[in-house]
Amino acid sequence: MGIGSKIKNARLNANFTQEQVAEVLGVSRQTVSNWENEKTYPDIISVVKMSDLYHISLDHLLKEEKTVPNYLDYLEESTNTVKSNDRKAKITFISVYLAIWAFAIIVFWFFTSGSDAMGYSLMFLWVLLPVSTFIFSLMIGRNNYWGNQKWVSAIVFGVMYMLAEYATFSAANMVAFHKFNMPEFGMIVGGAVISAIGIAIGSAARRMKQSR
Repeated sequence: MGIGSKIKNARLNANFTQEQVAEVLGVSRQTVSNWENEKTYPDIISVVKMSDLYHISLDHLLKEEKTVPNYLDYLEESTNTVKSNDRKAKITFISVYLAIWAFAIIVFWFFTSGSDAMGYSLMFLWVLLPVSTFIFSLMIGRNNYWGNQKWVSAIVFGVMYMLAEYATFSAANMVAFHKFNMPEFGMIVGGAVISAIGIAIGSAARRMKQSR
């Protein structure tokens, strides 16, 4: 029995239609049909999702039968592609956040005068960076970036939030009065809380989608 017949039988035994499976996996019904007819192969992510959905083991789907070695080669290739795309997504993700953070610092030093300090505080430190932190944290939870270690990113966001204040208002104060100020470590808590809420909501949304 080939991989297509296995996943078709598993679907029928679990009393799912192709349309229902397609909706859960985020693919078209025709894609599911092509898998079951072995016109194309499902990627590793879809195989794992089908294993959970049909309540059968990966061993049952992937072991035995002469067609499996070729399919395992395909899975290895597709897994490497998924890992590569995942790395690119994370690099882009981090780069965009750092660009927003750097933009906030540059605006303060090059486009803000003393009279604009309050407006800068409201726009960047109390709106742009907190909102960005929440949105990026939401994405981390939704995509389960870094697995169980994703919660560490809440501390990272908190530190970045503190550093934004330290590199702007605190630094300007030190320059103006020729003194050294310690960072406002309390700001780490504020940034971390915002991030943790975003991660929690994103993770909850991810679990809800998987349970459908």
